[in-house]
Amino acid sequence: MTDRDHDHANGRGSGQEPLTGRENRHGTPTGQQPEPSTGRSSGGPLAHPVVRAAAAARDVVPAVLRDLRAVDGALYAAVAATPTPTLDRALRRLSHAADHSKISFGVAAGLALRPGRTRRAALTGVTAVALASAAANLFGKRMVRRRRPDRERAQVVVERHVPMPRSASFPSGHTASATAFATAVGVTLPLAAVPLGALAAAVGYSRVHTGVHYPGDVAAGAVLGFAAAAVSLAAARVPRGGTVGG
Repeated sequence: MTDRDHDHANGRGSGQEPLTGRENRHGTPTGQQPEPSTGRSSGGPLAHPVVRAAAAARDVVPAVLRDLRAVDGALYAAVAATPTPTLDRALRRLSHAADHSKISFGVAAGLALRPGRTRRAALTGVTAVALASAAANLFGKRMVRRRRPDRERAQVVVERHVPMPRSASFPSGHTASATAFATAVGVTLPLAAVPLGALAAAVGYSRVHTGVHYPGDVAAGAVLGFAAAAVSLAAARVPRGGTVGG
């Protein structure tokens, strides 16, 4: 055998590395099989759709929240920039009167003077206020910890100002309590539903008008108020025996 034939047998002279005796023709060590293709690489045919959906959600959710905050801030700025001298004093007084649910408790005291359904409505409303206030102040504000709006930067006129609370902004406790009371009493006493609902809406708006809340805080407070009223109404319908009655 010539030197050229010997080189060709060992793979030299053809642009290939010679086999060392420890590797097979697949380029893997002898005794080991090539790793099979699993098809699980990114974008592969076996990629699970749930995994792809979760990855997409991780990107979409923060973007949606940023957009909602931008809309929330724009609405707050629009209210602050709109001159309403006739409404400023009235809404400031209403916002202050709603501190500690004074309006709701005053209405409840008047309703409680009459026995029967009217007194039950007062009790259900006060219970709903207690639930909404606890949920907003003990849980909601501590979990989210959103900063209060910058009233000076938004140039909210001084005539609208009420004391800026030190608690977190989200959700609006005033709105939660007013909505809870209006809903619970309105369901029990339908004649009171419209005036109390309008009053609760005015209280919620007054918190934006005076510059102490974003509109999103008020919307969240209203949802919380509805939930608190539903719990209060459900509890009022359960008699001592533990079964639901009329």
